[in-house]
Amino acid sequence: MPSSSSSDLHSGRSRRSFLRLAGLAAAVPLLSETQLAHAALLEPQAATPLHTIPKSSHRHGGRASKLAGAIPADAVFINANENPMGPSPAAIAAIAAAAAKGGRYDPANYVDTLTDLVAKQNGISPESVAIYAGSTEPLHFSVLAFTSPTRPYVMADPGYEAGATAALDSGAKVIRTALTKDYAHDVKAMVNASPDTGLIYICNPNNPTGSLTSRADILWALENKPAGSVLLVDEAYIHLSKAESVVDQVAAGKDIIILRTFSKVYGMAGIRAGLALGRPDLLDMLARNGGNMLPTTALAAAIASLSDPELVPRRRKAIADTRNATLNWLDNNGFKYIPSDSNCVMVETGRPSREVIMALQAEKVYIGRPWPILPTHIRITVGLPEEMEKFQTAFAKVMGKTPVMTS
Repeated sequence: MPSSSSSDLHSGRSRRSFLRLAGLAAAVPLLSETQLAHAALLEPQAATPLHTIPKSSHRHGGRASKLAGAIPADAVFINANENPMGPSPAAIAAIAAAAAKGGRYDPANYVDTLTDLVAKQNGISPESVAIYAGSTEPLHFSVLAFTSPTRPYVMADPGYEAGATAALDSGAKVIRTALTKDYAHDVKAMVNASPDTGLIYICNPNNPTGSLTSRADILWALENKPAGSVLLVDEAYIHLSKAESVVDQVAAGKDIIILRTFSKVYGMAGIRAGLALGRPDLLDMLARNGGNMLPTTALAAAIASLSDPELVPRRRKAIADTRNATLNWLDNNGFKYIPSDSNCVMVETGRPSREVIMALQAEKVYIGRPWPILPTHIRITVGLPEEMEKFQTAFAKVMGKTPVMTS
């Protein structure tokens, strides 16, 4: 067993943090945005139901080795909702400093430092914060904890698919409800989907549409959901948008868990840090399904990122500027899309989405996977301005248009 300092272990909260992180490992595969995206690269023409995603996608967090040498070095990847700006300079400096301490599990007590910082910034108790290597684990563990063969999992369609994978493992029925005409979550349909619902999942802004669900609607769902169920609100993209957080409901002791990640606005998709915020008893239910010690570099980078008050507004503006320039180009060239307040956009092509995906790959532009409910839409991630210009050139060619460029 790894050693820890006596002062850490004699801290009640440190002991609870350790027990959460050192739980028995779950024996089920965890699928994240990157695995789903790269599975589509491996078998782009396959239907790719979640339970048949190649095992290599479970094993490799990055692009599967099967793809090595098959993708041009100058290819554009706007397929996995990554932030190409990467970690902030302060986070990179923190990673470099923490790396020298990487021979021990948490020698600088990063876990408690990050826990306290998150709690203070969100107005909740430290016991209401659980830290993970990204938000994939707490999403998966929430489904395992609160659904079963008699307690369904309710999600939007289109929506982020990873929770449905966990439902395969819990034996839960997956109920998908269509978005509203404004592409918000239809909270009334979700609440009324089943009287036995175990978990209702709302991603706000939504992946893949980038559309918003109002705080009022989320609070309505929280107050009207079936008795005994839990509301899981994924705020992975909230810092990129105008969406209002519902984190105050954690402090109010409601049946809610909120997920956050450092993969999006903070540019740490490859570093791996994320959060689950909820009542301590709910977080303990997640911890029963597994956990692990966290990389000191990820913890240090997360602390540095949260300590910079200008980082989020600066990056929100940069990503919004690039997104809006892309939407302006789509408008000028007659393409329709779903209005987005995030770093991804669903564009209508009028053609089968897989056909367009393959054609863009031939132009060295890799975009998101398809969603069956929107068979002629493609999802593009907002990349760097020069990457979006390459997308525009390739997309116009694939769609047989002479592009109207914008300044």
